[in-house]
Amino acid sequence: MLAVISVTELGDEIGKKINNEFGGKAYYKSKINNFNLDKVVNEAFKEGDSIIFISSTGIAVRAISKYLKSKDVDPAVVVVDVCNKFTISLVSGHLGGANELTLKVSKLLNNTTVITTATDNLNKKAPDIIAKENNLIIERLDKAKDIAARLVNGKSIYFKDDLNKIKCPKGYIKSDEIKENMLWITDRLNSHKDVLRLIRKDIVLGIGCRKDTSSEKMLRFIEKTLNDNEIDIRSVKTVSSINIKSEEKAILDLKDKLNVDLKFFTKEEIRKVHNKYEGSDFVEKNVGVRAVSEPVVELLGAEIIIDKIKFEGITLTIGRVI
Repeated sequence: MLAVISVTELGDEIGKKINNEFGGKAYYKSKINNFNLDKVVNEAFKEGDSIIFISSTGIAVRAISKYLKSKDVDPAVVVVDVCNKFTISLVSGHLGGANELTLKVSKLLNNTTVITTATDNLNKKAPDIIAKENNLIIERLDKAKDIAARLVNGKSIYFKDDLNKIKCPKGYIKSDEIKENMLWITDRLNSHKDVLRLIRKDIVLGIGCRKDTSSEKMLRFIEKTLNDNEIDIRSVKTVSSINIKSEEKAILDLKDKLNVDLKFFTKEEIRKVHNKYEGSDFVEKNVGVRAVSEPVVELLGAEIIIDKIKFEGITLTIGRVI
């Protein structure tokens, strides 16, 4: 939600233009009895993902200072002065989207854009921008800051995308080898302290299991298998099984524990491909198909990278969406 905060009647007119164009919630001092800026900002931080102040930057800075936590969670904060001369990106320019919002608001109001992020002004993409544009997970914000600083200072930063889906950005040097001071787009684990990973969520898990399998056992098995195969657990996008397992607690618990989507296929869908894989008469008798974990990975459109592994009533197949 967008929150527009105006502290003057002159600013209200600007706020109305913004709200009419972008929607959101308006907080106009002139329209709210017993207006309390601190309470308004507190509510905006809790409920919104972006805030526009129609005020001086000083008022905005003092109002938000105690609510700021980290660039990966803070909302975008933009300031428009009451004379409508400037639209200023104040906080969370990249991950929060303040720079992008600033450009849109400035175009609407026909005023001067103020963006002070060095990489933007040099037309170079900082790691957090690359991550945001491609739905990647930033391994370490402190390392991302270091790489951005090296970009600004014209120092060498290497770039590697395991799947070659992302074009090497301006200011980076493409490399097929892991090097120091590298931005690495991957789903693999990292043992190189001078490498920043942007983790791609492209791994899918196909799972079959006995009824009432322990959630803890399921999670431990998945964690160990991924670790043994040097796959970052944060790269798991989807967990899949047959739909008769759609109420199985051990599988359902993975949704929150791994922050993944769940997808269940019918036996009719699985039967279309199950004969391609090693099957079991026992499984077919009980669930109607000869195999589960491998077929559901195929049905998700993924390439199997780790063949079926069996462990105490659990079968696990790992795939990658290409």
